[in-house]
Amino acid sequence: MRRIVRSTVKDSIGQRAWSVMLYSTRSKLVASFLGVSLLVGAASLFIGVRLVDTHVFGEALNRVRQDLNAANEMYATRVKHVKTSLSITALGFAFISSVRDQHTADLALRLERMSKLADLDFAGIVSEDGRTLCRTGPHAFPGPDHRLENPLVSTVLQQRVSVSGTEVLPAEFLVQENHELAERARIPLAADAPTASGGREEVSAGMAIAAAVPVYDGNMFLGVLYGGMLLNRSEAFVDTVRDTVFQGESFKGRGIGTATIFLNDVRIATNVLTPEGKRALGTRVSPEVKDHVLGRGRLWTDRAFVFSDWFITAYSPIETLSGRRAGMLYVGVLEEKYTDIRSQLLTVYVLLTLAIMLAAAGLGYFLASRITSPIQGLIKASRQVSEGNLTPDIGPSEKGEIGLLQNTFREMVAAMGRRHADSEARIIQTQKQASVGRLAAGVAHEINNPLTGVLTYTHLLLRRKDLSTDIRSDLQIIAEATERVRKIVKGLLDFSRQTRLDPESTDINRLVSTAIALIENQALMKGVTIKFSPGETLPELTVDRSQIQSVLINIIINALDATETGGAIRLFTAASLTGQPVGRKGVEITIADTGGGIPPENLDKLFEPFFTTKPVGQGTGLGLAVSLGIVQGHGGHIRVQSEVGKGSRFFIWLPAEKPNGNESAGS
Repeated sequence: MRRIVRSTVKDSIGQRAWSVMLYSTRSKLVASFLGVSLLVGAASLFIGVRLVDTHVFGEALNRVRQDLNAANEMYATRVKHVKTSLSITALGFAFISSVRDQHTADLALRLERMSKLADLDFAGIVSEDGRTLCRTGPHAFPGPDHRLENPLVSTVLQQRVSVSGTEVLPAEFLVQENHELAERARIPLAADAPTASGGREEVSAGMAIAAAVPVYDGNMFLGVLYGGMLLNRSEAFVDTVRDTVFQGESFKGRGIGTATIFLNDVRIATNVLTPEGKRALGTRVSPEVKDHVLGRGRLWTDRAFVFSDWFITAYSPIETLSGRRAGMLYVGVLEEKYTDIRSQLLTVYVLLTLAIMLAAAGLGYFLASRITSPIQGLIKASRQVSEGNLTPDIGPSEKGEIGLLQNTFREMVAAMGRRHADSEARIIQTQKQASVGRLAAGVAHEINNPLTGVLTYTHLLLRRKDLSTDIRSDLQIIAEATERVRKIVKGLLDFSRQTRLDPESTDINRLVSTAIALIENQALMKGVTIKFSPGETLPELTVDRSQIQSVLINIIINALDATETGGAIRLFTAASLTGQPVGRKGVEITIADTGGGIPPENLDKLFEPFFTTKPVGQGTGLGLAVSLGIVQGHGGHIRVQSEVGKGSRFFIWLPAEKPNGNESAGS
């Protein structure tokens, strides 16, 4: 039984511990770090895979485009080579003489020598009237009446200009030119390649890089020299393109590059191999590529499946001398190499991402511990503050937001301490002022009656004509001193009096202007300028006009007393949101002077009864205390900003709402 109870207790404690651990801030932070890490990692993997795939495939396409450009340059160079060889031969003096004299034996020797040097498959000379004088091959001398439609020569005979480029030579021309060329041009279509619409099962025409140049003796046209290279089954050209462009680069024992020449859509020269290891002559390109390149005359770059492998391919059209698109030039790069590179990059990227995610999870656990540790200290300190300890120990300050929170907590506790001390001081000050008020009221009433008698009899004595100058001077001093005492008594009565407010709707700008008008002459006499900048769209206030006007006059007079001749007093009114609670609608009146300013040590004493910085006999020290009482009676407040030597600013804030009718304007 005891074992069961112990087991139950252990289970209960374990469940509570697990619950606390599950719902603790640390667990939530660790879970958040893990969640963010997984989300970022998954997004990074997705984006990274897409970027790597796009980049690798884009690089492959870019490379194959460059390879095709290089192949086209080699093709153009070969065309230029043929034309140059013919042009040089046609300019030879001995050659021109042989053509002029129609010395066919000599011409045949020269053609054979030129063909070997220029690597030409065929060459010949046609007279100005279209007869074939001689040519290379077994039928070098066709006879004096031999005339054959030669597509290379026709343009030169008509226009007397050199031509060069690609030309498709019909089978009949090849047979008469050289039977071996006709046999070489014949390429059977592959078994799985569909035949053309005419039912052909083989290619018989030949595609050739050829040129034809006119032969002149001075200005006399003698004939045409033609020649070219047959591309059908031309392993040398496509292998040269492959070896030059791809420079023997291989992948897993296989060459990565291939090159092909198409006549129409049929491979007539290629190093693309069939699965049996033979060159894929007679095979066709896909209809899509044929339509894009031959039909539309556009460059094609994309991946394609060629027999047993995927290639990144590029095709460009080949045009004849007449501008007809008759074939295509192709280069391709084995895609497997780039697929392997992509796989390697993705593997590295995935491993790095997983490692970073694990590191982020570990870092998250570490940071969660670092974050929650000072938070626990703040919780402990909060409990101490709730128990009345305003100097709790929250530990060393951290950096960042936690440190800011700690500093804010310290400032809050310090502010609570200051507020507590201020509250106590305010309570003491209020009690002191209440005592002073009660004492002042009693003293004022007791002094006022005999003081009135003294002042009255003094003035009666001053009216007598028989008084000597000395006595009259003494009586004048008594009258002035008594008048000063009377003012002090009046101030005491004002300070202690609990006057009920008589609020009414008031335009505060007009009230300020009225107060300025009452003091303006006094300011002019002293040489001080008073300027008022009334605010616009102010809320209408409900205040006791006479009392607020007294406050304004009192503060303006103080500013006037503090300002030297040539100085200025500026007044402003503006709508303001302030008060307690924060956001109460009201109006703030600013009274700024250019006087000598108030020393910092006197700022806290300004509103204390009987405190004044004026010379003896020029102030009672009750004006600001009475003004503060009036403003507070309206639910407002007064604050002061001052800097010695630069002047002072008094800010009077009054609420827009109507003050309580039971409130009084006394202290």
